[in-house]
Amino acid sequence: MKELLLEIGTEEIPAGFIEPALMELEDLAKKELEANRINFNGVKTLGTPRRLVLVVQSVSEKQRDEETKKVGPSKQAAFDEKGNPTQAAIGFAKSQSVALESLILIQTERGEYVCAIKKEPGKLTSEVLSSLLPKWILSIPFQKSMRWGDVAIRFARPIHWILALFGGEVVPFELGHLRSGDQTYGHRFMHSGPIRVKDFNSYLQKTREAFVIVDPVERKRRIEEALIREGANVSGRILNDEELLNEVNFLVEYPVALCGSFDRKFLSLPREVLIHSMKEHQRYFPLVDDHGALLPHFVSVSNIYSKNQPMVVKGNERVLKARLSDAAFFFEDDLKISLDQRVEQLKKVVFQAKLGTSYEKVMRLSKLALWLTERIDPKLRDLVERTSLICKADLVTGMVGEFPKLQGIVGREYARLSKERPEVAEAIYEHYLPGFAGDRLPSNPIGDIVSIADKMDTIVGCFGIGLVPTGTADPFGLRRQALGIIRIVLEKKYPLSLSGLIEESEKQLKEKMERPVEQVKGEVLDFFRVRYQNFLLDKEYPFDVTEAVVTISFDELLDVQGRIDALQKARQWKDFESIVIAFKRAMNILKGAPPPKELTPSILTETVEQNLYQSFIKTKERMDHHLYQKDYPAALLEMTRMKKPIDEFFDGVMVMVKDEMIRNNRLALLDAIGKLFLRIADFSKLA
Repeated sequence: MKELLLEIGTEEIPAGFIEPALMELEDLAKKELEANRINFNGVKTLGTPRRLVLVVQSVSEKQRDEETKKVGPSKQAAFDEKGNPTQAAIGFAKSQSVALESLILIQTERGEYVCAIKKEPGKLTSEVLSSLLPKWILSIPFQKSMRWGDVAIRFARPIHWILALFGGEVVPFELGHLRSGDQTYGHRFMHSGPIRVKDFNSYLQKTREAFVIVDPVERKRRIEEALIREGANVSGRILNDEELLNEVNFLVEYPVALCGSFDRKFLSLPREVLIHSMKEHQRYFPLVDDHGALLPHFVSVSNIYSKNQPMVVKGNERVLKARLSDAAFFFEDDLKISLDQRVEQLKKVVFQAKLGTSYEKVMRLSKLALWLTERIDPKLRDLVERTSLICKADLVTGMVGEFPKLQGIVGREYARLSKERPEVAEAIYEHYLPGFAGDRLPSNPIGDIVSIADKMDTIVGCFGIGLVPTGTADPFGLRRQALGIIRIVLEKKYPLSLSGLIEESEKQLKEKMERPVEQVKGEVLDFFRVRYQNFLLDKEYPFDVTEAVVTISFDELLDVQGRIDALQKARQWKDFESIVIAFKRAMNILKGAPPPKELTPSILTETVEQNLYQSFIKTKERMDHHLYQKDYPAALLEMTRMKKPIDEFFDGVMVMVKDEMIRNNRLALLDAIGKLFLRIADFSKLA
């Protein structure tokens, strides 16, 4: 058993590309080794901005031998009466590339058949790897890839070297203009020369000596320890930010933490502005005191150890000062103009060429928000009206122009400073929530209402002018926005009709619509249905259960969710499966018959059909009550009580009898029962 070590040395790869690439490389190696019959034990990937590394332990030195069996013609067809091979046997042996005399007879369920056994001896793993490794390298997916020079390959960034060792020996192959070897390289500036290695242990040791911490787990731990240490030096602690920590971890090969300061006067800026200036633009870590208040200090993580660290710190401080000075200027300048004046300025901001300006969007979503308010909580009308009017005002501020990601946050801060109601100010920020999968929802109904209105206006508007998401393109994030509406409605338990909401949105957009409103409404409902089913799949709801319900109706999400939850639980009941089977049997009978006529109870002469009819009447009466109360578990329980009369009906009578009147009446009875069941779900969709 030997060790496989692969390193792809590159120009600096974007931080966000590295971790997904390492996961893909690990999965690829596992699948490919298994597919090529190579035993192994333990796959690990590591990486920095300049290298992607794969190490596989205990790799077998040759492939497993493979034996395949191929069944051919029967014994009678393969041999004549004297036992001589026929043309069928000769042709089969030739097609399988085996000697005629190597064919054997095997016993099958159908009798004796000729069988060809082919044995393929395993090749040396080193030979197989020479062809596999270049394919692995080029199969790593990236968000974007590039070509360089006259090299006819693509990768995230130009590849400069390839280290490939199996059992300490080079795995020879070519990739573009490069040949694999046993050399790696250290830190670009602190140890730029080549380094020869023989195995993974020596690789780790020598790269560490060359100022490269290859293991991202170790590198992250070092960064965290350095951040804590530097923060403690100024009686502070790092503001927890796992996203920034992970990004910085893949920006450096040799992390060096440095603590800097800025003028206390900048602490008068909104907290988010300070944090954003440090994090988004400079990748600095803000520091806070024991009460969580920001301190006039930060910690940066450099990728090089400088002999003159104070000079590096001053450089970092100078850059941040310029950023914060710009922010302070915009902040002071923005406050000279009221939010209401900002709303008027939105007339000059184009939201989308065919959908008009941001001012027009605000007017539309305001009306839609008031429509929602009447159905959720009419007492919130004034607060919702004010929030929806000024929720986009910060788009024309200098602060958002300089820091676009602060949209909503700046609006909240300026609303607070303008003495708007606290719930209005908070809703200005929260109407953008949820911004991504797993993001938190607005904290109050005002934010919920304006968020739903804003998102629905965008979705319906885009569908109305033909900007429908495709498999690869969704520039307005319509999938994300639809999921946001779904989450708000379900988690806040708002009894809203999607159809009604779409129709109301279409009314506000009527002058912009370029496609038939009914077609748009249907497409938007289908769009939400698919998003909803995917949402439930992520929560491990069986697809057949969701399909059974949404096939019947998809409008009020709370109602749909209630039926799905009830159906999912009912599947565990003892008698439920038999009811599903009976429903499917009834539907199959009805499928091949002409449309049933009206049911006439007096024609039901057989005891079993009379009993079924009486059971149906009683069940329907009770189910009507339960369905009105939206008590779906109780309604489903009533259905199971029809098990016995349904079973006796199918056992006791034939539905498709010759007598047309009796036949039609029995079909009408089954149709009535089927329609009763279909008020909850289409049970024929259940697997």
